[in-house]
Amino acid sequence: MVARLTGLRDPLALARALIQRPSVTPEDAGALDVLAEALERLGFVCHHIRSATGGPEIRNLYARLGQGGPNFCFAGHTDVVPPGKGWTVEPFEAQMIDGRLFGRGAADMKGAIACFVAAVARRLEDGKPNGSISLLITGDEEGPAVDGTVKVLDWLAARGETLDACIVGEPTNPHRLGEMMKIGRRGSLNCRLTVFGTQGHSAYPHLADNPIPRLLDILNRLTAQPLDQGNAHFQPSTLALTTVDVGNPATNVIPAEAKAGFNIRFNDMHSGASLTRWIEKTVAEAGGEVEVKVEVSGESFLTPPGPLSEQLAEAITQVTGLTPDLSTTGGTSDARFIKNHCPVVEFGLVGQSMHKSDEHVMVADMEALTEIYRRVLIRIAG
Repeated sequence: MVARLTGLRDPLALARALIQRPSVTPEDAGALDVLAEALERLGFVCHHIRSATGGPEIRNLYARLGQGGPNFCFAGHTDVVPPGKGWTVEPFEAQMIDGRLFGRGAADMKGAIACFVAAVARRLEDGKPNGSISLLITGDEEGPAVDGTVKVLDWLAARGETLDACIVGEPTNPHRLGEMMKIGRRGSLNCRLTVFGTQGHSAYPHLADNPIPRLLDILNRLTAQPLDQGNAHFQPSTLALTTVDVGNPATNVIPAEAKAGFNIRFNDMHSGASLTRWIEKTVAEAGGEVEVKVEVSGESFLTPPGPLSEQLAEAITQVTGLTPDLSTTGGTSDARFIKNHCPVVEFGLVGQSMHKSDEHVMVADMEALTEIYRRVLIRIAG
């Protein structure tokens, strides 16, 4: 049974309606239409922005209420990861059990999007804001992220439209609502190394050029020392080996090449470019013929504590009684794109079950999050 939207001040009905749209990246499945319908009822002007530079067409939504400044933005995504196996409930039925809402995307992050809308509906009960409120919602956050938020930001820039502050509704809290907000994120770099040698018989190693010892030497050089010790806002950067491959089915053959892969999660003491230079220098010092392929999926960034984080923290404390940690932990998010346009902070629901089977959120947490967002709207949008 599909949830029906009636009043919008309660986030539950909209959250259920969104979850019931199986919007597994890159499919939208009508999720953004459901959201646009709700926003238009509140007076928003909605723009559907499509892009297909990275493959299948991606749908995105930008909606704005008001014309004046400041323009306060809620940002997030309606796309979800595949449900996978192990569910005890249907992943797209949005079932309610013992005060919890179950479904793929409940925590990450359709629940928070519903709280965005409910917060705006409650704020509008007191009249129109002095500034503007906008929502930037993508269908390409869980995927390659090349046709989503970054394309909407480009579209806004082309129109001469700016954002003044933004909250991304990612599930930032580890266990309890109010524990943590994100004021930055580490960057992520993936590297693939291929060391070339000369194949030969293992009984005659002097007639071959074994690439495996050189690969091990390179990996030892890369992991011999910590990248840094961290700083006031970031944990130490990490390098994690993710694969070592030779693919040699024979026991008496020295292979012609050996491969390895690793991932670096780096703080703002580094950049993708500086780490690439370090990798290339380390490989060159080891010698031999080596191919290095580097992909940076996101740079590290930090929104220094200031008015946005302070106003959000005050609202969190008023509603939950907790003082949130200002964290930069976790993976990447679309905040890495928004930070180039305005101050951005991430705060959403509890993320303990995100991407897992039986993903769920507490309905009471959705009510509290809605109230937190409403209070922030009063402070920033007027």
